Amino acid sequence: MRGFDLTPYRRSTVGFDRLFDLIENNARLQQSDNYPPFNIERLSEDRYRVTLAVAGFRADEIDITAQQNLLQVIGRKDEASAADRSKFLHVGIANRSFERRFELADFVRVERADLADGLLTIELLREVPEAMKPKKVAINGGQLVDINAKDRDAA
Repeated sequence: MRGFDLTPYRRSTVGFDRLFDLIENNARLQQSDNYPPFNIERLSEDRYRVTLAVAGFRADEIDITAQQNLLQVIGRKDEASAADRSKFLHVGIANRSFERRFELADFVRVERADLADGLLTIELLREVPEAMKPKKVAINGGQLVDINAKDRDAA
């Protein structure tokens, strides 16, 4: 992947430092390991789902950690199970430990996680606090109007 020069954008924007740092770091640290494979879905405007194919892992072998702006999924396989592999003539199912990180936008939180049929699904929800939602400013000293109120009242 070729390098990006984000200097012109850094000069003309304020508050996007974290975004530019993420882009530059991702370009520099491009992961060659695609294990385990995963999907990221947008279910609605504020709902997302991350699905990882973790065949052979039990729930107690997977740790999910949600921090501010970071979702980390770690799968740990016992070394004892590696000794059992000596019985196999061919091992085509990758059953190794992994660590997968996902950068999350502000106000995105993990709602729940489920493991079924070899797929780990992690449901994410973006909840913007009321104080951060846009408000319409009236001219000549009028009251602030919540422009999202119409949408909530209609629902």
